[in-house]
Amino acid sequence: MSERPRPTSIDLFAGAGGLSLGFEQAGFDVRAAVEIDPIHCATHQFNFPQTDVVCASVAAVKGAELLARTGLRRRELDVLCGGAPCQGFSMMGKRQLDDPRNSLPAHFLRLAKELLPRYIVFENVPGLAVGQHRAVLDELIGEFESLGYAVAKPVRVLSATNYAVPQRRKRLFLLAARKGETCPAYPSPIARERTDETLLISDLPDAPTVWEAIGDLPEIEGRDVLFDRDWIKIGGWQQGPYAKLLEGGDTDFSYRRAYDRTMLTSSLRTRHSEESVQRFADAEPGQTESISRFFKLAQDGYCNTLRAGTASDRGAFTSPRPIHPTIPRCITNREAARLHSYPDWFRFHVTKWHGFRQIGNSVPPLLGKAVAAAIIRALDHRPTKPKKTLELGEETLLEMNMRQASAFYGVPHDVIPQRNRKSLSAV
Repeated sequence: MSERPRPTSIDLFAGAGGLSLGFEQAGFDVRAAVEIDPIHCATHQFNFPQTDVVCASVAAVKGAELLARTGLRRRELDVLCGGAPCQGFSMMGKRQLDDPRNSLPAHFLRLAKELLPRYIVFENVPGLAVGQHRAVLDELIGEFESLGYAVAKPVRVLSATNYAVPQRRKRLFLLAARKGETCPAYPSPIARERTDETLLISDLPDAPTVWEAIGDLPEIEGRDVLFDRDWIKIGGWQQGPYAKLLEGGDTDFSYRRAYDRTMLTSSLRTRHSEESVQRFADAEPGQTESISRFFKLAQDGYCNTLRAGTASDRGAFTSPRPIHPTIPRCITNREAARLHSYPDWFRFHVTKWHGFRQIGNSVPPLLGKAVAAAIIRALDHRPTKPKKTLELGEETLLEMNMRQASAFYGVPHDVIPQRNRKSLSAV
């Protein structure tokens, strides 16, 4: 295998950086991240100080701009990755990508044409492979092939639990290689659900459970300061095996982050009513609580799919955070981050609503890492752990509201529809 500098990637629709982190862990340098939401941009910038964050709609970004910002030339980029929302369908006989509601996948395709990366990783919801949605996917495949890319077929839906994430979450991945490059193979499972009878490989370990992921976190009960801020210093706190795995290991080639290991972050508490507390206590683990419709986690089970809330133009629904398996309350953002395979150094917006939607909108890093490692193998590259340690960004990046974040990046404050809410404490 060849020795050369770290391969490069650009992350479109980057959010807070779940896919970016997965690619970094696999051995890539994420040169640029494009994201329209200023709150997400600020969080990405905090966690990835070496990445150029482009706060703009992908529709407004040109390939030439990304090349200038990353110092690359056309055809030099190793991977263009990202998950573009697909929402619309044209009348029968018309091109699906001509539908204005499918403009984002079309712009992903445009940037692929302008950049001509060696590899493409397109991520989306599993439903894109079935029913009417399949027309968009088939057209995308045809367009990539017309650009000279070989698409690894069949396109695969991957389950996060098969890649050591304690969460039942499935995502569709399309991998493609430019003509002359080795076509990648989709990653094989490295773990199985304890009850999954379809994976009978004797040496495949069980995926970590909910309790293995969060059981070592300090209790937040009695720490009233966490009603007002999302962090606290706790001496003598020891991470468990899963938390340590998320921060390193023989196959983690990310940059080390300098951070205070006595700090428990992203742990803002929620004020539940006495009635809610009693209902949460009475709910059966592994079942949905009948009134709130929140899923109660089971210690020896797996988390349900963590989902983000919606903006005000789509109902302003709060993210449905699961109920803790042993304490009658909703889980914190840090607990959700563990269940999503984020390491403890990774920080999110200080509010529960913004922070949880950043988690719910993202690709679990370990799932992204598995896909990125498949590209590393196709590149015939031997990744190594960087010696450099990165300093995280200024904490003000995690504290800005939408107006402040928009002003920081010089974009309109209404680029993302605002959420209607009574008070921050209810978030």
